[in-house]
Amino acid sequence: MAEYWFYREGYEEQAREHFKTLPDPAIKLEFSIGERDFVNAGNASSQIKMALKRLGVDSAILRRIAIAAYEAEINETAHARGGDITGNIYPEYVLIRFYDKGPGIDDIEQSMIPGFSTADDQVREMGFGAGLGLPNIKKNVDVLHIDSVTGGRTLVEIIVYFS
Repeated sequence: MAEYWFYREGYEEQAREHFKTLPDPAIKLEFSIGERDFVNAGNASSQIKMALKRLGVDSAILRRIAIAAYEAEINETAHARGGDITGNIYPEYVLIRFYDKGPGIDDIEQSMIPGFSTADDQVREMGFGAGLGLPNIKKNVDVLHIDSVTGGRTLVEIIVYFS
């Protein structure tokens, strides 16, 4: 089992507290992702973005959320055997969880290096697999947590604060 944490400067204490308590969200959106279902890939992140837009989230913050959520959703579609996405919207932030059914990430630190990719030829032919997914997620979130079991499941959690 491997774990990775990233906190944008100034957010670690706040995020640790939110992960401890995790109250019921004001809005909860749930989606299932099919393995290699590129026809529907991006729908979940788009629906989360639209819900936040209707709530009046600032456009710059909305853009960061949309990029991170899309990258994570594409990773789940391209690399996993399907999974689930849950968008938890709170008054001050959004927590999005991407939980897949494997095969896990062998080396999370290496996967965070821009350009590193484990994508196969089919994924690359579709225009994905450039090795920028996790680095782009990290660049656009306030908190990134990855918990992965080699040969098993992966949980990716992202938090973006609205202020």
